[in-house]
Amino acid sequence: MINPFKQIGEIKKMRDQAMQIQKQLQAEQVDIEKNGVHIVISGDQKIRVLESNGRSDNDIAEAVNEAIKKSQEVAAKKLAQMGGGLSGLLGGGQ
Repeated sequence: MINPFKQIGEIKKMRDQAMQIQKQLQAEQVDIEKNGVHIVISGDQKIRVLESNGRSDNDIAEAVNEAIKKSQEVAAKKLAQMGGGLSGLLGGGQ
């Protein structure tokens, strides 16, 4: 017999681990300079700095961040349709 309380505990543990990883990713930064363009992006894929030839362009950074967010939402939906996500990990759904 499956113990639902054990599953809830496991889900909470996985959620806590995911949140910890997310915080660590937010703190990481990748700094790239190439062909007069300078980009700093965090480990959670958010553009922090976008400069071209020494000139900052926050409008482009905001647009790229929005595009990344939308692409992540599309990927999450696809994974959910494939039976991924927590229900897939816990053997439910199918």
